[in-house]
Amino acid sequence: MPLSEHEQRLFEQIERSLAEDPKFASAVRASDPRFHARRRLLVAAGVVVVGLSLLVYGAVIKTPPLAVAGFVVMLAALGFGAQSHRRSQSPDLHVVGGTTTRRRSRGRSGRRPSILDRMEDRWRQRPEGRR
Repeated sequence: MPLSEHEQRLFEQIERSLAEDPKFASAVRASDPRFHARRRLLVAAGVVVVGLSLLVYGAVIKTPPLAVAGFVVMLAALGFGAQSHRRSQSPDLHVVGGTTTRRRSRGRSGRRPSILDRMEDRWRQRPEGRR
């Protein structure tokens, strides 16, 4: 549902006043779950590099346990990074009162909704102006 002109003006006024407050902007950025997910991705990338270097170093000095440990570290970091990336792309991640929560989907009895259910939800939630 589009906003009325009066609501749009009020919204723009609130946006301008909030943009001028750097303390508020940093507080919002610090509580944004996507910010934390990006930071976890960067940490995972660094640990992947460390694991890869351990793998190569273990192979060069012919120490299989070190090479295997490097591979395990690299694999764990890749899994952690993939999970963080999935969480950062989640459309139902939002901030409420400074803590992150996940909304429950309307799927069938605790199972993940199928791709058709998700597409149907997106179709229902699309802006009315675009067709």
